[in-house]
Amino acid sequence: MRKLLLALALMLCAGPAFAADPLPRATPASLGFSPERLARIASTMNADIARGQLPGAVIAIARRGKLAYYESFGHLDGARSRPMPRDAIFPIASMTKPLTGVALLTLLEEGRLSLTDPVERFFPGMANRRVAVDGNPENTVAALRPITLTDLARHTSGIPYGARGTTAAHRLWPGSSGTSAREYTATSFIEKISTLPLLSQPGTNWEYSLGIDVLGLVVEKLTEQRLGAAMDQRIFRPLGMRDTGFLVPQAQRGRYASPLPQDPTTRQPQSVEVGLTQPGYDCGGGCAVSTAADYIRFAQMLLNGGQLDGRRVLSRKTVEEMTRDHMHPGIANNLTNTEGNMVNWGFGLTVAVRREGGSGLLGSPGMFSWNGAYGTAMWVDPKEQLAVVFMASTPGLLRQYYRRVINALVYGAIVD
Repeated sequence: MRKLLLALALMLCAGPAFAADPLPRATPASLGFSPERLARIASTMNADIARGQLPGAVIAIARRGKLAYYESFGHLDGARSRPMPRDAIFPIASMTKPLTGVALLTLLEEGRLSLTDPVERFFPGMANRRVAVDGNPENTVAALRPITLTDLARHTSGIPYGARGTTAAHRLWPGSSGTSAREYTATSFIEKISTLPLLSQPGTNWEYSLGIDVLGLVVEKLTEQRLGAAMDQRIFRPLGMRDTGFLVPQAQRGRYASPLPQDPTTRQPQSVEVGLTQPGYDCGGGCAVSTAADYIRFAQMLLNGGQLDGRRVLSRKTVEEMTRDHMHPGIANNLTNTEGNMVNWGFGLTVAVRREGGSGLLGSPGMFSWNGAYGTAMWVDPKEQLAVVFMASTPGLLRQYYRRVINALVYGAIVD
Protein backbone atom coordinates (compact mmCIF):
# COMPACT_ATOMS: atom_id res chain seq x y z
CA MET A 1 0.00 0.00 0.00
CA ARG A 2 2.81 2.39 0.85
CA LYS A 3 4.44 1.79 -2.56
CA LEU A 4 1.10 2.33 -4.30
CA LEU A 5 0.57 5.65 -2.52
CA LEU A 6 4.09 6.74 -3.43
CA ALA A 7 3.52 5.87 -7.07
CA LEU A 8 0.27 7.86 -7.11
CA ALA A 9 2.01 10.85 -5.51
CA LEU A 10 4.74 10.79 -8.16
CA MET A 11 2.14 10.69 -10.91
CA LEU A 12 0.41 13.74 -9.46
CA CYS A 13 3.70 15.64 -9.15
CA ALA A 14 4.57 14.86 -12.73
CA GLY A 15 1.79 17.12 -13.99
CA PRO A 16 -1.07 16.42 -16.38
CA ALA A 17 -0.57 13.62 -18.88
CA PHE A 18 -1.47 13.90 -22.55
CA ALA A 19 -1.25 11.26 -25.28
CA ALA A 20 -1.01 12.12 -28.97
CA ASP A 21 -2.30 15.69 -28.67
CA PRO A 22 -0.85 18.27 -26.28
CA LEU A 23 -4.14 20.21 -26.11
CA PRO A 24 -7.79 19.32 -26.72
CA ARG A 25 -8.34 19.06 -30.47
CA ALA A 26 -11.13 20.65 -32.50
CA THR A 27 -11.80 20.84 -36.20
CA PRO A 28 -10.02 23.72 -37.94
CA ALA A 29 -13.32 25.07 -39.26
CA SER A 30 -14.79 25.28 -35.76
CA LEU A 31 -11.78 27.39 -34.74
CA GLY A 32 -12.10 29.83 -37.61
CA PHE A 33 -9.59 28.27 -40.03
CA SER A 34 -10.13 27.30 -43.63
CA PRO A 35 -9.06 23.64 -43.94
CA GLU A 36 -8.16 24.23 -47.58
CA ARG A 37 -5.91 27.15 -46.68
CA LEU A 38 -4.33 25.27 -43.78
CA ALA A 39 -3.43 22.56 -46.30
CA ARG A 40 -1.01 25.05 -47.86
CA ILE A 41 1.29 24.39 -44.90
CA ALA A 42 1.70 20.74 -45.91
CA SER A 43 2.18 21.50 -49.59
CA THR A 44 4.78 24.19 -48.81
CA MET A 45 6.70 22.04 -46.33
CA ASN A 46 6.66 18.94 -48.51
CA ALA A 47 7.81 20.86 -51.57
CA ASP A 48 10.68 22.51 -49.71
CA ILE A 49 11.73 19.22 -48.12
CA ALA A 50 11.76 17.58 -51.55
CA ARG A 51 13.99 20.41 -52.83
CA GLY A 52 16.44 19.84 -50.00
CA GLN A 53 15.74 23.14 -48.22
CA LEU A 54 15.27 21.53 -44.80
CA PRO A 55 15.15 17.98 -43.43
CA GLY A 56 11.73 18.28 -41.78
CA ALA A 57 9.53 20.18 -39.37
CA VAL A 58 6.79 19.90 -36.74
CA ILE A 59 4.07 22.55 -36.47
CA ALA A 60 1.46 23.06 -33.74
CA ILE A 61 -1.32 25.67 -33.99
CA ALA A 62 -3.82 26.36 -31.23
CA ARG A 63 -6.74 28.78 -31.29
CA ARG A 64 -9.41 29.52 -28.71
CA GLY A 65 -7.72 27.03 -26.40
CA LYS A 66 -8.00 24.11 -28.82
CA LEU A 67 -5.52 22.41 -31.11
CA ALA A 68 -6.31 23.12 -34.75
CA TYR A 69 -3.19 21.69 -36.35
CA TYR A 70 -0.40 19.40 -35.18
CA GLU A 71 1.62 17.74 -37.93
CA SER A 72 5.12 16.59 -38.77
CA PHE A 73 6.85 16.62 -42.12
CA GLY A 74 9.94 15.15 -43.71
CA HIS A 75 12.81 13.66 -41.79
CA LEU A 76 14.22 13.78 -38.29
CA ASP A 77 17.85 13.58 -39.34
CA GLY A 78 20.03 15.52 -41.74
CA ALA A 79 20.78 12.30 -43.63
CA ARG A 80 17.02 12.09 -44.32
CA SER A 81 16.83 8.45 -43.35
CA ARG A 82 14.17 8.56 -40.57
CA PRO A 83 10.66 10.02 -40.70
CA MET A 84 10.02 13.06 -38.53
CA PRO A 85 7.94 12.10 -35.46
CA ARG A 86 5.64 14.66 -33.92
CA ASP A 87 7.47 14.22 -30.60
CA ALA A 88 10.88 15.08 -32.08
CA ILE A 89 13.20 16.91 -29.69
CA PHE A 90 14.73 20.15 -30.99
CA PRO A 91 17.42 22.45 -29.62
CA ILE A 92 15.38 25.64 -29.18
CA ALA A 93 18.24 28.15 -28.70
CA SER A 94 16.77 31.55 -27.76
CA MET A 95 13.28 30.14 -27.25
CA THR A 96 14.88 29.23 -23.92
CA LYS A 97 14.67 32.91 -22.98
CA PRO A 98 10.90 33.08 -22.31
CA LEU A 99 11.23 29.97 -20.13
CA THR A 100 13.85 31.83 -18.09
CA GLY A 101 11.61 34.88 -17.94
CA VAL A 102 8.76 32.85 -16.50
CA ALA A 103 11.06 31.16 -13.96
CA LEU A 104 12.26 34.57 -12.80
CA LEU A 105 8.72 35.90 -12.53
CA THR A 106 7.65 33.01 -10.31
CA LEU A 107 10.22 34.31 -7.83
CA LEU A 108 8.85 37.84 -8.21
CA GLU A 109 5.42 36.52 -7.22
CA GLU A 110 6.96 34.93 -4.12
CA GLY A 111 8.32 38.31 -3.05
CA ARG A 112 11.92 37.19 -3.40
CA LEU A 113 13.02 39.83 -5.89
CA SER A 114 11.95 43.05 -7.59
CA LEU A 115 12.35 43.86 -11.27
CA THR A 116 14.10 47.06 -10.23
CA ASP A 117 16.69 45.19 -8.18
CA PRO A 118 20.28 45.93 -9.23
CA VAL A 119 22.14 42.86 -10.39
CA GLU A 120 24.80 43.37 -7.70
CA ARG A 121 22.22 42.39 -5.11
CA PHE A 122 22.77 38.85 -6.38
CA PHE A 123 26.30 39.14 -7.78
CA PRO A 124 28.28 41.85 -5.96
CA GLY A 125 31.13 41.64 -8.46
CA MET A 126 28.86 43.10 -11.17
CA ALA A 127 28.69 46.48 -9.40
CA ASN A 128 30.54 49.66 -10.47
CA ARG A 129 30.57 48.92 -14.19
CA ARG A 130 32.56 50.73 -16.86
CA VAL A 131 31.21 51.52 -20.33
CA ALA A 132 33.34 51.42 -23.48
CA VAL A 133 33.14 54.68 -25.45
CA ASP A 134 32.32 53.93 -29.11
CA GLY A 135 33.19 50.27 -28.54
CA ASN A 136 36.76 51.05 -27.46
CA PRO A 137 37.65 49.09 -24.30
CA GLU A 138 40.70 51.33 -23.81
CA ASN A 139 38.43 54.35 -23.36
CA THR A 140 35.77 53.82 -20.70
CA VAL A 141 33.51 55.88 -18.48
CA ALA A 142 31.63 54.95 -15.33
CA ALA A 143 28.12 53.52 -15.69
CA LEU A 144 25.60 56.15 -14.62
CA ARG A 145 23.42 53.64 -12.80
CA PRO A 146 23.38 49.93 -11.94
CA ILE A 147 22.07 47.22 -14.27
CA THR A 148 18.59 46.15 -13.12
CA LEU A 149 16.77 42.86 -13.65
CA THR A 150 14.47 44.67 -16.08
CA ASP A 151 17.53 45.75 -18.08
CA LEU A 152 18.69 42.14 -18.27
CA ALA A 153 15.25 40.85 -19.31
CA ARG A 154 14.74 43.68 -21.83
CA HIS A 155 18.26 43.54 -23.37
CA THR A 156 19.07 47.09 -22.24
CA SER A 157 21.85 46.23 -19.76
CA GLY A 158 24.77 47.24 -21.99
CA ILE A 159 25.86 43.59 -22.02
CA PRO A 160 26.23 42.26 -25.60
CA TYR A 161 26.63 38.99 -27.40
CA GLY A 162 30.22 39.13 -28.57
CA ALA A 163 29.43 37.62 -31.98
CA ARG A 164 26.84 40.33 -32.78
CA GLY A 165 29.21 43.24 -33.20
CA THR A 166 32.57 44.17 -34.68
CA THR A 167 34.00 46.54 -32.08
CA ALA A 168 37.00 45.70 -29.94
CA ALA A 169 34.71 45.71 -26.89
CA HIS A 170 32.41 43.11 -28.50
CA ARG A 171 35.37 40.81 -29.07
CA LEU A 172 36.04 40.64 -25.33
CA TRP A 173 32.64 39.04 -24.63
CA PRO A 174 31.57 35.40 -25.16
CA GLY A 175 30.04 35.07 -28.60
CA SER A 176 26.75 33.42 -27.63
CA SER A 177 24.95 31.68 -24.80
CA GLY A 178 25.90 28.27 -26.19
CA THR A 179 29.55 29.25 -26.50
CA SER A 180 29.58 30.62 -22.98
CA ALA A 181 27.96 27.50 -21.49
CA ARG A 182 30.61 25.32 -23.14
CA GLU A 183 33.50 27.42 -21.84
CA TYR A 184 32.41 28.47 -18.35
CA THR A 185 30.75 27.29 -15.18
CA ALA A 186 28.15 29.51 -13.55
CA THR A 187 30.76 30.95 -11.20
CA SER A 188 33.46 31.52 -13.80
CA PHE A 189 30.94 33.06 -16.22
CA ILE A 190 29.88 35.70 -13.69
CA GLU A 191 33.50 36.33 -12.75
CA LYS A 192 34.44 36.78 -16.41
CA ILE A 193 31.69 39.17 -17.43
CA SER A 194 32.10 41.22 -14.26
CA THR A 195 35.47 42.38 -15.61
CA LEU A 196 34.30 43.40 -19.09
CA PRO A 197 33.22 46.88 -20.25
CA LEU A 198 29.58 47.38 -21.18
CA LEU A 199 28.72 48.51 -24.70
CA SER A 200 26.31 51.24 -23.60
CA GLN A 201 24.93 52.91 -20.50
CA PRO A 202 22.35 50.68 -18.77
CA GLY A 203 18.81 51.44 -19.88
CA THR A 204 19.72 53.39 -23.04
CA ASN A 205 20.19 50.88 -25.86
CA TRP A 206 18.56 47.59 -26.95
CA GLU A 207 21.40 45.16 -27.57
CA TYR A 208 20.71 41.44 -27.87
CA SER A 209 22.71 39.93 -25.09
CA LEU A 210 23.95 37.43 -22.55
CA GLY A 211 21.76 39.19 -20.01
CA ILE A 212 19.20 36.36 -19.94
CA ASP A 213 22.00 33.98 -18.94
CA VAL A 214 22.56 36.24 -15.94
CA LEU A 215 18.84 36.12 -15.11
CA GLY A 216 18.99 32.33 -15.17
CA LEU A 217 21.80 32.44 -12.65
CA VAL A 218 19.75 34.79 -10.46
CA VAL A 219 17.10 32.05 -10.44
CA GLU A 220 19.78 29.55 -9.46
CA LYS A 221 21.04 31.80 -6.68
CA LEU A 222 17.61 32.22 -5.10
CA THR A 223 16.39 28.64 -5.53
CA GLU A 224 19.74 26.97 -4.77
CA GLN A 225 19.09 24.71 -7.78
CA ARG A 226 20.43 24.47 -11.31
CA LEU A 227 18.19 26.42 -13.64
CA GLY A 228 16.85 23.28 -15.30
CA ALA A 229 15.80 21.84 -11.94
CA ALA A 230 14.12 25.10 -10.94
CA MET A 231 12.26 25.23 -14.27
CA ASP A 232 11.23 21.60 -13.91
CA GLN A 233 9.68 22.30 -10.52
CA ARG A 234 8.05 25.60 -11.44
CA ILE A 235 7.13 25.18 -15.13
CA PHE A 236 7.75 21.81 -16.76
CA ARG A 237 6.06 19.46 -14.29
CA PRO A 238 3.01 21.68 -13.68
CA LEU A 239 2.50 21.98 -17.46
CA GLY A 240 3.35 18.38 -18.35
CA MET A 241 6.37 19.46 -20.46
CA ARG A 242 8.03 16.06 -20.30
CA ASP A 243 10.72 16.54 -22.94
CA THR A 244 11.96 20.05 -22.13
CA GLY A 245 15.24 20.64 -20.32
CA PHE A 246 18.95 21.20 -20.80
CA LEU A 247 20.08 17.63 -21.48
CA VAL A 248 18.38 14.99 -23.64
CA PRO A 249 18.26 11.69 -21.70
CA GLN A 250 20.25 8.92 -23.35
CA ALA A 251 17.10 6.87 -23.92
CA GLN A 252 15.54 9.75 -25.91
CA ARG A 253 18.50 10.59 -28.16
CA GLY A 254 16.80 8.82 -31.05
CA ARG A 255 14.23 11.64 -31.18
CA TYR A 256 16.79 14.46 -31.47
CA ALA A 257 16.37 16.46 -34.69
CA SER A 258 19.48 17.35 -36.69
CA PRO A 259 20.02 19.74 -39.63
CA LEU A 260 21.14 18.98 -43.17
CA PRO A 261 24.92 18.42 -43.26
CA GLN A 262 25.33 21.51 -45.47
CA ASP A 263 23.52 24.84 -45.35
CA PRO A 264 21.36 24.86 -48.53
CA THR A 265 22.13 28.54 -49.09
CA THR A 266 25.86 28.80 -48.39
CA ARG A 267 26.83 25.12 -48.85
CA GLN A 268 28.87 25.42 -45.65
CA PRO A 269 28.97 22.47 -43.21
CA GLN A 270 26.55 22.75 -40.32
CA SER A 271 25.70 20.75 -37.22
CA VAL A 272 23.98 21.31 -33.88
CA GLU A 273 24.61 19.28 -30.73
CA VAL A 274 23.11 21.49 -28.01
CA GLY A 275 21.45 19.32 -25.40
CA LEU A 276 23.55 16.25 -26.08
CA THR A 277 26.23 17.08 -23.51
CA GLN A 278 25.88 18.66 -20.09
CA PRO A 279 26.58 22.42 -20.33
CA GLY A 280 28.92 24.07 -17.88
CA TYR A 281 25.85 25.90 -16.64
CA ASP A 282 22.22 25.83 -17.75
CA CYS A 283 22.31 28.92 -19.92
CA GLY A 284 18.96 30.65 -19.70
CA GLY A 285 19.61 32.45 -22.96
CA GLY A 286 19.86 29.51 -25.31
CA CYS A 287 20.68 25.98 -24.16
CA ALA A 288 17.33 24.21 -23.74
CA VAL A 289 15.67 21.52 -25.85
CA SER A 290 11.95 20.96 -26.29
CA THR A 291 9.21 19.55 -28.50
CA ALA A 292 6.36 21.23 -30.35
CA ALA A 293 3.92 19.56 -27.93
CA ASP A 294 5.69 20.88 -24.84
CA TYR A 295 6.17 24.40 -26.16
CA ILE A 296 2.60 24.82 -27.40
CA ARG A 297 1.46 24.04 -23.85
CA PHE A 298 3.85 26.70 -22.53
CA ALA A 299 2.56 29.20 -25.11
CA GLN A 300 -1.06 28.35 -24.32
CA MET A 301 -0.36 28.87 -20.61
CA LEU A 302 0.80 32.41 -21.38
CA LEU A 303 -2.20 33.00 -23.65
CA ASN A 304 -4.47 31.81 -20.82
CA GLY A 305 -3.01 34.39 -18.46
CA GLY A 306 -0.65 32.06 -16.61
CA GLN A 307 -2.57 28.81 -16.18
CA LEU A 308 -3.33 25.61 -18.07
CA ASP A 309 -5.49 22.62 -17.14
CA GLY A 310 -6.09 24.04 -13.69
CA ARG A 311 -2.37 24.44 -12.96
CA ARG A 312 -1.35 28.06 -12.40
CA VAL A 313 2.26 29.04 -13.14
CA LEU A 314 1.89 32.84 -13.06
CA SER A 315 -0.86 35.31 -12.26
CA ARG A 316 -2.67 37.11 -15.06
CA LYS A 317 -1.16 40.45 -14.04
CA THR A 318 2.36 39.02 -14.09
CA VAL A 319 1.85 37.68 -17.62
CA GLU A 320 0.56 41.10 -18.63
CA GLU A 321 3.74 42.69 -17.27
CA MET A 322 5.94 40.14 -19.03
CA THR A 323 4.26 40.64 -22.39
CA ARG A 324 3.79 44.42 -22.51
CA ASP A 325 6.23 46.67 -24.34
CA HIS A 326 8.86 47.89 -21.83
CA MET A 327 10.69 50.09 -24.33
CA HIS A 328 10.36 53.89 -24.26
CA PRO A 329 11.66 56.83 -26.36
CA GLY A 330 14.83 57.05 -24.29
CA ILE A 331 15.96 53.61 -25.48
CA ALA A 332 17.57 53.15 -28.89
CA ASN A 333 15.60 50.27 -30.42
CA ASN A 334 17.89 48.09 -32.55
CA LEU A 335 15.48 45.17 -32.68
CA THR A 336 14.84 45.58 -36.40
CA ASN A 337 18.57 45.35 -37.06
CA THR A 338 18.65 42.00 -35.25
CA GLU A 339 15.47 40.49 -36.69
CA GLY A 340 14.84 42.22 -40.01
CA ASN A 341 11.13 41.36 -40.19
CA MET A 342 10.38 42.90 -36.78
CA VAL A 343 9.47 46.42 -37.85
CA ASN A 344 7.27 48.17 -35.25
CA TRP A 345 8.12 45.74 -32.48
CA GLY A 346 9.19 46.60 -28.97
CA PHE A 347 10.35 44.34 -26.18
CA GLY A 348 8.89 43.07 -22.93
CA LEU A 349 10.52 40.76 -20.40
CA THR A 350 12.30 38.14 -22.58
CA VAL A 351 9.78 38.43 -25.45
CA ALA A 352 9.34 40.82 -28.36
CA VAL A 353 5.98 42.65 -28.44
CA ARG A 354 4.30 43.98 -31.57
CA ARG A 355 3.27 47.63 -31.59
CA GLU A 356 0.62 49.47 -33.60
CA GLY A 357 1.45 50.06 -37.24
CA GLY A 358 2.67 48.01 -40.15
CA SER A 359 5.18 45.19 -39.77
CA GLY A 360 7.11 42.69 -41.82
CA LEU A 361 4.88 40.02 -40.27
CA LEU A 362 1.13 39.49 -40.18
CA GLY A 363 -0.55 39.64 -36.79
CA SER A 364 -2.02 41.98 -34.22
CA PRO A 365 -0.74 44.68 -31.90
CA GLY A 366 0.07 43.07 -28.58
CA MET A 367 1.19 39.74 -30.02
CA PHE A 368 4.45 38.49 -28.52
CA SER A 369 7.13 36.22 -29.82
CA TRP A 370 10.68 34.98 -29.76
CA ASN A 371 12.56 32.53 -31.94
CA GLY A 372 15.58 30.26 -31.92
CA ALA A 373 18.77 30.50 -33.97
CA TYR A 374 18.60 26.84 -34.98
CA GLY A 375 15.27 27.26 -36.79
CA THR A 376 12.51 27.18 -34.17
CA ALA A 377 9.87 29.88 -33.75
CA MET A 378 6.85 30.69 -31.60
CA TRP A 379 4.34 33.46 -31.23
CA VAL A 380 1.18 34.21 -29.27
CA ASP A 381 -1.52 36.57 -30.57
CA PRO A 382 -3.98 37.34 -27.75
CA LYS A 383 -6.36 39.25 -30.01
CA GLU A 384 -6.78 36.20 -32.24
CA GLN A 385 -6.54 33.76 -29.29
CA LEU A 386 -3.75 32.12 -31.29
CA ALA A 387 -0.57 30.27 -30.31
CA VAL A 388 1.85 28.84 -32.88
CA VAL A 389 5.01 26.75 -32.53
CA PHE A 390 7.23 25.85 -35.47
CA MET A 391 10.06 23.41 -34.91
CA ALA A 392 12.74 22.81 -37.54
CA SER A 393 16.48 22.34 -37.61
CA THR A 394 17.58 25.09 -39.99
CA PRO A 395 20.50 26.86 -38.29
CA GLY A 396 21.48 28.80 -41.42
CA LEU A 397 19.94 31.80 -43.15
CA LEU A 398 16.72 29.96 -44.01
CA ARG A 399 15.50 30.19 -40.42
CA GLN A 400 14.34 33.77 -40.96
CA TYR A 401 12.69 32.81 -44.25
CA TYR A 402 10.57 30.16 -42.55
CA ARG A 403 9.50 32.53 -39.79
CA ARG A 404 7.95 34.72 -42.49
CA VAL A 405 6.49 31.82 -44.46
CA ILE A 406 4.84 30.08 -41.50
CA ASN A 407 3.50 33.41 -40.28
CA ALA A 408 1.87 34.07 -43.66
CA LEU A 409 0.48 30.54 -44.01
CA VAL A 410 -1.11 30.54 -40.56
CA TYR A 411 -2.72 33.98 -40.76
CA GLY A 412 -3.73 33.33 -44.38
CA ALA A 413 -5.80 30.40 -43.16
CA ILE A 414 -7.84 32.42 -40.61
CA VAL A 415 -11.28 33.18 -42.05
CA ASP A 416 -13.30 33.82 -38.91
